[in-house]
Amino acid sequence: MKVSKHERTRRALETERSRQIEQAWAAGIEPDDAASFARQVEAARARGPLPPQPDMAPGTPPHPPRPGHEPKPPKNQARPRRRQY
Repeated sequence: MKVSKHERTRRALETERSRQIEQAWAAGIEPDDAASFARQVEAARARGPLPPQPDMAPGTPPHPPRPGHEPKPPKNQARPRRRQY
């Protein structure tokens, strides 16, 4: 996916600004609290992302349809077609 030069620059500036905000926040709290927070962050990063949720049963929609928007029932093929004369 192509990203414009302007977008890359904007994201880099946002990243730098968030680092500045984080450093200012860390400078404003107690050193032992900052160390405890840093340990918790490192533990969370080492743990990695949560595993994906288990799949739902086959054919189970994630959300029921809204009233009046139910799916059409399947066509009954047992009914004979009309003959053309």
